[in-house]
Amino acid sequence: MKIEKFVELSFGENIYILTDEETNKCAIIDPGGAEIKIQNYLKTNKLEVEYIILTHSHGDHIGCVKSLKSKTNAKVVAHIDEKELLLDNKKNLSYMMQCGPQEFDADIYVKDKDKLKLGNLKLTFLHTPGHTKGCMCVRVLNEMFTGDTLFAGSIGRTDFYSGDFKQIEKSLKKLSKYEDNITIYPGHGPHSTLGVEKSSNPYMGK
Repeated sequence: MKIEKFVELSFGENIYILTDEETNKCAIIDPGGAEIKIQNYLKTNKLEVEYIILTHSHGDHIGCVKSLKSKTNAKVVAHIDEKELLLDNKKNLSYMMQCGPQEFDADIYVKDKDKLKLGNLKLTFLHTPGHTKGCMCVRVLNEMFTGDTLFAGSIGRTDFYSGDFKQIEKSLKKLSKYEDNITIYPGHGPHSTLGVEKSSNPYMGK
């Protein structure tokens, strides 16, 4: 398994490419920008894009989805509760971002604890509402993509449409039950581990 990270400079959003090195199948997680870098990486490494996975649907995380899908024919994956935002550029805030208004439907809508295979890897989706009502984290082995639910030392905002601070508190309690040695890859900022966040992130102890 390999994880490559790109950063969309306008909002500092992290884009990840998760690859099963045994099959060269990959998933692009939250492609909000950096499309040329992503395309070059895919071409150089001769990767087959099976999924475009969205931890949530804010414009800074979905800006390149339609373009990448048209070039790769990958299936777009999102949580079922995020459909409303995906289909409304005002609610997903893309209308006010550099990417411009973005509206589209996912190909696969998942629910809590649903699973997908990526080559020989098993992906598990964890519903973690709060930043948006359809926010989710994606676990594979001892790695977890936490989107804007959990950052290193902080959490995502809850004052946008469908955000809810009480919900994100519940989501953080849910994440706190997982193993300390899980590495988290957030939607913004550096990676961390659940153990570090449990011991030092002020929101994880609430």
